[in-house]
Amino acid sequence: MELTWFSTDVFRLLFRMSINIIVLTIIIRFLYYPVAKRKDYLFTYYLIGFITFFICFALKKLDIDTGMGLGLFAIFGIIRYRTDTVEIKEMTYLFIVIGLSVINSLASNQISMIELGVINLSIILITFFLEKLWLLKHETRKVINYDNIEFINRNNHLELKQDLEARTGIVISRLEVGRIDYLTDTAKVTIFYYESDQKELSI
Repeated sequence: MELTWFSTDVFRLLFRMSINIIVLTIIIRFLYYPVAKRKDYLFTYYLIGFITFFICFALKKLDIDTGMGLGLFAIFGIIRYRTDTVEIKEMTYLFIVIGLSVINSLASNQISMIELGVINLSIILITFFLEKLWLLKHETRKVINYDNIEFINRNNHLELKQDLEARTGIVISRLEVGRIDYLTDTAKVTIFYYESDQKELSI
Protein backbone atom coordinates (compact mmCIF):
# COMPACT_ATOMS: atom_id res chain seq x y z
CA MET A 1 0.00 0.00 0.00
CA GLU A 2 1.56 3.27 -1.12
CA LEU A 3 1.23 6.36 0.97
CA THR A 4 1.92 9.84 -0.36
CA TRP A 5 3.75 11.79 2.32
CA PHE A 6 4.02 15.08 0.49
CA SER A 7 2.35 16.81 -2.43
CA THR A 8 2.66 20.29 -3.81
CA ASP A 9 -1.11 20.59 -3.40
CA VAL A 10 -0.46 21.31 0.28
CA PHE A 11 0.59 24.85 -0.67
CA ARG A 12 -2.65 25.34 -2.60
CA LEU A 13 -4.53 23.98 0.43
CA LEU A 14 -2.87 26.44 2.80
CA PHE A 15 -3.40 29.38 0.43
CA ARG A 16 -7.07 28.65 -0.17
CA MET A 17 -7.61 27.91 3.52
CA SER A 18 -6.09 31.28 4.43
CA ILE A 19 -8.47 33.04 2.06
CA ASN A 20 -11.41 31.13 3.51
CA ILE A 21 -10.43 31.91 7.11
CA ILE A 22 -10.06 35.63 6.39
CA VAL A 23 -13.38 35.86 4.56
CA LEU A 24 -15.27 33.85 7.19
CA THR A 25 -13.77 35.93 9.99
CA ILE A 26 -14.90 39.18 8.35
CA ILE A 27 -18.44 37.90 7.87
CA ILE A 28 -18.88 35.96 11.12
CA ARG A 29 -16.85 37.98 13.62
CA PHE A 30 -17.13 41.52 12.31
CA LEU A 31 -20.53 41.55 10.55
CA TYR A 32 -22.70 38.94 12.26
CA TYR A 33 -21.48 38.78 15.87
CA PRO A 34 -21.53 42.52 16.78
CA VAL A 35 -25.23 42.58 15.88
CA ALA A 36 -26.50 39.18 17.03
CA LYS A 37 -24.19 38.57 20.03
CA ARG A 38 -24.66 34.80 19.65
CA LYS A 39 -21.52 32.94 20.68
CA ASP A 40 -23.14 29.56 20.03
CA TYR A 41 -23.62 30.40 16.35
CA LEU A 42 -20.10 31.85 16.23
CA PHE A 43 -18.79 28.41 17.19
CA THR A 44 -21.12 26.64 14.74
CA TYR A 45 -20.36 28.83 11.73
CA TYR A 46 -16.60 28.51 12.07
CA LEU A 47 -16.60 24.73 12.46
CA ILE A 48 -19.12 24.10 9.68
CA GLY A 49 -17.12 26.41 7.41
CA PHE A 50 -13.88 24.56 8.11
CA ILE A 51 -15.43 21.11 7.78
CA THR A 52 -17.15 22.03 4.51
CA PHE A 53 -13.91 23.43 3.12
CA PHE A 54 -11.86 20.35 3.98
CA ILE A 55 -14.50 17.91 2.72
CA CYS A 56 -14.81 19.69 -0.61
CA PHE A 57 -11.06 20.12 -1.03
CA ALA A 58 -10.48 16.42 -0.35
CA LEU A 59 -13.28 15.27 -2.65
CA LYS A 60 -11.99 17.54 -5.41
CA LYS A 61 -8.92 15.35 -5.69
CA LEU A 62 -11.17 12.36 -6.34
CA ASP A 63 -13.10 11.61 -9.52
CA ILE A 64 -16.62 12.61 -8.53
CA ASP A 65 -19.46 13.11 -10.96
CA THR A 66 -22.46 15.44 -10.79
CA GLY A 67 -24.51 12.93 -8.82
CA MET A 68 -21.82 12.70 -6.17
CA GLY A 69 -21.61 16.45 -5.97
CA LEU A 70 -25.36 16.77 -5.50
CA GLY A 71 -25.21 14.05 -2.88
CA LEU A 72 -22.67 16.15 -0.98
CA PHE A 73 -25.13 19.02 -0.72
CA ALA A 74 -27.89 16.57 0.22
CA ILE A 75 -25.86 15.81 3.34
CA PHE A 76 -26.25 19.40 4.49
CA GLY A 77 -29.95 19.24 3.68
CA ILE A 78 -30.33 16.44 6.22
CA ILE A 79 -28.83 18.58 8.99
CA ARG A 80 -31.68 19.78 11.20
CA TYR A 81 -31.51 21.66 14.49
CA ARG A 82 -34.34 19.89 16.31
CA THR A 83 -33.46 21.06 19.81
CA ASP A 84 -34.03 24.72 19.00
CA THR A 85 -35.64 26.79 16.29
CA VAL A 86 -33.09 28.45 14.04
CA GLU A 87 -34.17 31.85 12.78
CA ILE A 88 -34.09 32.58 9.07
CA LYS A 89 -31.27 35.10 9.45
CA GLU A 90 -29.02 32.59 11.19
CA MET A 91 -29.85 30.02 8.50
CA THR A 92 -28.89 32.59 5.84
CA TYR A 93 -25.51 33.16 7.47
CA LEU A 94 -25.06 29.39 7.67
CA PHE A 95 -25.74 29.14 3.93
CA ILE A 96 -23.22 31.94 3.27
CA VAL A 97 -20.57 30.13 5.33
CA ILE A 98 -21.16 26.82 3.54
CA GLY A 99 -21.35 28.44 0.11
CA LEU A 100 -18.13 30.41 0.50
CA SER A 101 -16.29 27.39 1.85
CA VAL A 102 -17.42 25.33 -1.14
CA ILE A 103 -16.42 28.07 -3.61
CA ASN A 104 -13.00 28.63 -2.04
CA SER A 105 -12.20 24.91 -1.98
CA LEU A 106 -13.62 23.77 -5.34
CA ALA A 107 -12.59 26.72 -7.52
CA SER A 108 -10.80 25.21 -10.53
CA ASN A 109 -7.81 26.52 -12.43
CA GLN A 110 -10.21 28.12 -14.91
CA ILE A 111 -11.14 30.63 -12.20
CA SER A 112 -8.38 33.14 -11.56
CA MET A 113 -7.48 34.37 -8.09
CA ILE A 114 -8.82 37.81 -9.03
CA GLU A 115 -12.21 36.31 -9.92
CA LEU A 116 -12.20 34.33 -6.68
CA GLY A 117 -11.37 37.51 -4.80
CA VAL A 118 -14.20 39.38 -6.53
CA ILE A 119 -16.67 36.66 -5.51
CA ASN A 120 -15.60 36.75 -1.86
CA LEU A 121 -15.41 40.54 -1.73
CA SER A 122 -18.85 40.90 -3.35
CA ILE A 123 -20.47 38.69 -0.73
CA ILE A 124 -18.72 40.61 2.06
CA LEU A 125 -19.84 43.99 0.68
CA ILE A 126 -23.43 42.86 0.11
CA THR A 127 -23.61 41.44 3.62
CA PHE A 128 -22.10 44.62 5.07
CA PHE A 129 -24.51 46.84 3.13
CA LEU A 130 -27.58 44.88 4.23
CA GLU A 131 -26.45 44.45 7.85
CA LYS A 132 -24.92 47.82 8.62
CA LEU A 133 -26.33 50.38 6.18
CA TRP A 134 -29.77 49.28 4.99
CA LEU A 135 -31.04 47.25 7.93
CA LEU A 136 -30.19 49.84 10.56
CA LYS A 137 -31.62 47.90 13.50
CA HIS A 138 -31.40 44.22 14.31
CA GLU A 139 -34.75 42.91 15.54
CA THR A 140 -34.61 39.98 17.95
CA ARG A 141 -37.50 37.87 19.15
CA LYS A 142 -38.35 35.66 22.10
CA VAL A 143 -41.25 33.27 22.61
CA ILE A 144 -42.83 33.55 26.05
CA ASN A 145 -45.35 31.28 27.76
CA TYR A 146 -47.70 33.98 29.10
CA ASP A 147 -50.02 33.20 32.01
CA ASN A 148 -52.21 36.32 32.29
CA ILE A 149 -54.95 35.36 29.85
CA GLU A 150 -56.99 38.50 30.58
CA PHE A 151 -54.57 40.71 28.66
CA ILE A 152 -54.68 38.53 25.53
CA ASN A 153 -57.78 40.34 24.31
CA ARG A 154 -57.07 42.73 21.41
CA ASN A 155 -58.55 45.62 23.39
CA ASN A 156 -55.91 45.11 26.09
CA HIS A 157 -52.94 45.21 23.73
CA LEU A 158 -51.29 48.13 25.54
CA GLU A 159 -51.72 46.49 28.94
CA LEU A 160 -50.24 43.24 27.57
CA LYS A 161 -47.21 45.09 26.23
CA GLN A 162 -46.65 46.98 29.47
CA ASP A 163 -47.01 43.82 31.57
CA LEU A 164 -44.50 41.94 29.42
CA GLU A 165 -42.03 44.83 29.56
CA ALA A 166 -42.36 44.98 33.36
CA ARG A 167 -41.76 41.23 33.67
CA THR A 168 -38.92 40.86 31.18
CA GLY A 169 -37.25 44.26 31.48
CA ILE A 170 -37.18 44.44 27.67
CA VAL A 171 -38.35 47.42 25.63
CA ILE A 172 -40.73 45.70 23.19
CA SER A 173 -41.25 47.07 19.69
CA ARG A 174 -44.12 44.73 18.75
CA LEU A 175 -45.62 41.41 19.76
CA GLU A 176 -47.67 38.55 18.34
CA VAL A 177 -50.06 36.26 20.18
CA GLY A 178 -49.82 32.64 19.12
CA ARG A 179 -51.47 29.51 20.47
CA ILE A 180 -53.95 30.11 23.32
CA ASP A 181 -54.68 27.32 25.80
CA TYR A 182 -57.84 28.07 27.79
CA LEU A 183 -57.48 24.88 29.83
CA THR A 184 -54.31 26.18 31.48
CA ASP A 185 -55.00 29.87 30.90
CA THR A 186 -51.75 30.37 29.05
CA ALA A 187 -50.73 31.66 25.64
CA LYS A 188 -47.63 31.68 23.48
CA VAL A 189 -46.57 35.30 22.93
CA THR A 190 -43.71 36.27 20.64
CA ILE A 191 -42.09 39.56 21.56
CA PHE A 192 -39.89 41.52 19.16
CA TYR A 193 -37.31 44.05 20.29
CA TYR A 194 -34.25 45.95 19.09
CA GLU A 195 -30.95 45.36 20.85
CA SER A 196 -30.01 49.01 20.43
CA ASP A 197 -33.10 50.08 22.39
CA GLN A 198 -32.20 48.05 25.47
CA LYS A 199 -30.45 49.65 28.39
CA GLU A 200 -27.18 48.21 29.55
CA LEU A 201 -27.65 46.45 32.88
CA SER A 202 -25.12 47.46 35.50
CA ILE A 203 -23.76 44.55 37.58
